Amino acid sequence: MRLKDKVAIVTGAASGIGKEIALTYAREGARVAVADLDKGAADAAAGEIRAAGGQALGIAMDVTSEQAVNDGVAAVVAAFGGVDVLVSNAGIQIVHPLEEFSYAEWKKMLAIHLDGAFLTTRACLPRMYGSGRGGSIIYMGSVHSKEASVLKAPYVTAKHGLIGLAKGVAKEGAKHGVRANVICPGFVRTPLVEKQIPQQAKTLGISEQDVVKKVMLKDTVDGEFTTVADVAEVALLFASFPSNALTGQSLVVSHGWFMQ
Repeated sequence: MRLKDKVAIVTGAASGIGKEIALTYAREGARVAVADLDKGAADAAAGEIRAAGGQALGIAMDVTSEQAVNDGVAAVVAAFGGVDVLVSNAGIQIVHPLEEFSYAEWKKMLAIHLDGAFLTTRACLPRMYGSGRGGSIIYMGSVHSKEASVLKAPYVTAKHGLIGLAKGVAKEGAKHGVRANVICPGFVRTPLVEKQIPQQAKTLGISEQDVVKKVMLKDTVDGEFTTVADVAEVALLFASFPSNALTGQSLVVSHGWFMQ
């Protein structure tokens, strides 16, 4: 088991990519804190892990609240004895032309993606530094961490910002054995993406089928969606990698949509 006896916190883990990462980590021996805004859904996902023989805890966490993040991380430490892996995955999407974004929507997007990443990182780093075991911090970026798309200016801005944050954490954390990396998935057919399809169809004046074929997947090598399992495998790699040789990096998992 590649994560035996490790403690992992995964935010936004009650569904979609976060849930798949939590399930994968548990299968690999980690004790997993399923953190989510929806406490009931977090408890249900944690229960699913326990039913399969893993160890998990559901945590209510609004990643934009300093108090909620600090309390949530403290609860994980009290239950499991520390933190070895943080996956900052919680996120939302709002799709508009830039001139139609309200300032409140702009701030909400940056708060969830960037403030949430900062607050969870800041809460976990002292535990990782103090343990003597080091740790791994993983940010859920996107192909939009590398490449822009129309209608998503705040999202693209936030996802680009995560790469800068990871590089900074990688530099500061190195002497403590703490690594920081970014996963950059292509389109994964999660509820977040499903919601975008009719929104983009309406805004662009095309069919939902054309949104999928001609917008979302047009630049992939095979016209396929990335899967939650694809992303979870990369999250496992970053979490279990044994040294600072792999830090400050961003890995694109997108069926070739973006090639570096």
